[in-house]
Amino acid sequence: MKFTLLTVILISMTSLNSYAQKSSKTTPIFKNGEAQIVEAFNTPDKWIRHDLWVETTFDTDGDGKLDRMHVDVTRPHQTDNEGLKLPIVYVSSPYFAGVAPDVEGVFWDVNHELGEMGKPRVHPEVTRLGKRPIISNSHIKTWVPRGYIVVHSSSPGTGLSQGSPTVGGDNESLAPKAVIDWLCGRIKGYTSAYGDETVEAFWSTGKVGMTGTSYNGTIPLAAATTGVEGLEAIIPISPNTSYYHYYRSNGLVRSPGGYLGEDIDVLYDYIHSGDESKRAYNNATTRDTEMKNGMDRVTGDYNDFWAGRDYMNDMQPMKAALLMSHGFNDWNVMPEHSYRIYKKAKEMGLPTQIYYHQNGHGGPPPMTIMNRWFTRYLHGIKNGVEKDAKAWIVREDDERGNPTPYKDYPNPDASPVKLHLSFGGLHIGGLNTKRTSNHGAETLVDDFSISGASLAKATQNKHRLLYVTPKLTKDIHISGTANVTVTLSSSKPAANLSVWLVSLPWTEGDATKITDNIITRGWADPQNHKSIRKSEPLQKGKFYKVSFDLMPDDQIIKKGQQIGLMIFSSDKEFTLHPEPGTELTIKLESTNLTLPVVGGIKALNKALKN
Repeated sequence: MKFTLLTVILISMTSLNSYAQKSSKTTPIFKNGEAQIVEAFNTPDKWIRHDLWVETTFDTDGDGKLDRMHVDVTRPHQTDNEGLKLPIVYVSSPYFAGVAPDVEGVFWDVNHELGEMGKPRVHPEVTRLGKRPIISNSHIKTWVPRGYIVVHSSSPGTGLSQGSPTVGGDNESLAPKAVIDWLCGRIKGYTSAYGDETVEAFWSTGKVGMTGTSYNGTIPLAAATTGVEGLEAIIPISPNTSYYHYYRSNGLVRSPGGYLGEDIDVLYDYIHSGDESKRAYNNATTRDTEMKNGMDRVTGDYNDFWAGRDYMNDMQPMKAALLMSHGFNDWNVMPEHSYRIYKKAKEMGLPTQIYYHQNGHGGPPPMTIMNRWFTRYLHGIKNGVEKDAKAWIVREDDERGNPTPYKDYPNPDASPVKLHLSFGGLHIGGLNTKRTSNHGAETLVDDFSISGASLAKATQNKHRLLYVTPKLTKDIHISGTANVTVTLSSSKPAANLSVWLVSLPWTEGDATKITDNIITRGWADPQNHKSIRKSEPLQKGKFYKVSFDLMPDDQIIKKGQQIGLMIFSSDKEFTLHPEPGTELTIKLESTNLTLPVVGGIKALNKALKN
């Protein structure tokens, strides 16, 4: 067979084109500092999905073997047929395999005197859900098309992960660390729970980011506190950063909003979906010994048990870039959880941003903000995110996707302004920046059966004291953490103390917004007036000074409104319910409210001017 020169050239060009097509790799695409959807990645029918187990450094289910965590992987097919390596978005949770049913008696009974334990509660069992190899589908459609691999794992003692839940114990930090170590090639993964056949993350760049909401948002922080190499960035959304702050307030036994009577052992039962044969040991060891001996529902004091479940105590090794997200009206996992960690991370010099909206539990930052964060720290694209606004606050009438940028949170232009009380709180007393001679003492009578909303709406009520500013003539912007000092005496050795900051007049109806009535709130145990680690019974007739922070906030109070400080005892939705009748007497001259006001005392005085 004879070839002309032209034929040889054409054959050569065809071969080269074919080789170029075969050797060409699909790669992520970036525009305006964000990873874009790549159609070659956006092929769910071709995604590779598989699962495995990663061995940890602990044995918490008592079987003499190191616990292994169940992991699933979803990745573009190009990681196999083109040898492409990509960064990972990793989500871990105790919820993936199902939770316990909501049966009667699962929560602690709150109808008893302070200082008592309450009757025993019911322990429901979880029926495990889910099929291999898929642990979860969350985040896959968002991130895989943009050039990421998505990894999920069940936390210890849940689903097919071995071990025991500890609700904030060390194993819940070390478990995601082990998964990240595997993703970075430092330890082995296995194809089965007990076998020896290994599997490698050959498709990983070793750059990992974590995100998730609520408990799923706690785990990224838990992993970051280990200082594990390869965890470059985290985006916790409404994370629980301290189980003491979740179940207690300043020495007081306090339930998270919407879950009256919940405590750490209730959450343990709720998530314990792991191996049925290991549950008896886990229950006896973790729930019925460690938790029972440490949680202390009698005094509500902070102790070593709670300190070991406070992630702020473990932050020293942390290196990951932190983007926090939370709602100012989240009365379940309250906004202090994010702020305290954000503040500490800033002090440590870590890259930080914070996004706050005005709604309740959950709510991620806008996709653009998350995308820029992961693009910078996982793909390494220098998109200038370090120069972006440090704080993004959704204003009261705006959509969550349209936050206002600020230099930081709290607003750097905010400064503390002290407000003083004047007599009349059983009706409506005064609240102003100037001290008055109209002092003295006023007494309220505790009654848990009356809701805080009913007390705030009332123009007269013996079960609360309410002190209100003059009507605002200009808008006032509050940004940061308000603080109250209450000087009180109690007719009984123990009492609840609840404080609400409200915007009046109280509004109701379909048009009412979540920001209309309650500005912020807080709770404390007067027995802990010296320290949250030590209670002391209150002596009848003796006055005690109790100072504590309310929940952080950023809100614009509109002109025409009045700011009200409401002091009462038992909060129907949050505290224990002792027998009504405890009397709290408040000494007005040594009780005050400190507000973080943008523009400081000058701005507030101008707004209070008639």
